[in-house]
Amino acid sequence: MSIILNIDTAVQSSSICLAENDQSISVKVNPSQKDSASWLHIAIKEILEETHFNFQQIDAIAVSEGPGSYTGLRVGMATAKGLCYVMNKPLITINTLQMMASDARDKHQGLLSPMIDARRMEVFTAVFDQELQFILPPANLILNENSFNDLLRENSILFFGNGAHKFQQIIQHPNALFASVDFDASAMIELSYKRFLRGEFADLAYSQPFYGKDFHSSVKQSL
Repeated sequence: MSIILNIDTAVQSSSICLAENDQSISVKVNPSQKDSASWLHIAIKEILEETHFNFQQIDAIAVSEGPGSYTGLRVGMATAKGLCYVMNKPLITINTLQMMASDARDKHQGLLSPMIDARRMEVFTAVFDQELQFILPPANLILNENSFNDLLRENSILFFGNGAHKFQQIIQHPNALFASVDFDASAMIELSYKRFLRGEFADLAYSQPFYGKDFHSSVKQSL
């Protein structure tokens, strides 16, 4: 049996999920990401008390590593690393886009493209298959009407996330589908449990958030 505490502060909300193996025990969500720093520690204490677990019973801590909000990612990573250091527990890091794709698989049988709003017409995005393997790796992309054309010729792709509405306004391709997918830290369960079983732990000293690009950079990548 494994008990894993999953932490997500990457996008619009903050959430934690306590899981036993690949099943959720309890989830807490704070809709406002802005007060993640003050909310997280209180929520972790509450979820343990409510489920009658203690810190010693936690086997690992997983955190969404990004891309996403600069401040949110720093808060989540610092919290997870601090708890791992104090409790001598392993750290598991999960790509935020992969976590989002995991939560959307029941909505579409084809390819999955989560999109996190960056600014203007820019998003952080990637494309996954149903096994959550990367078809296109994470990148920051400035959207236009020709984005993803090569993949859309042969595949239907579900676009979702808080950046997808910008693409929906400019794309006319029949294979481009859109859906609203609400996710929280429970979307990390499958990914964090598999990494725990394989012993795929992050380096506690050197793990950093994956911002997708330099915080103040104007350099862009395109798919």
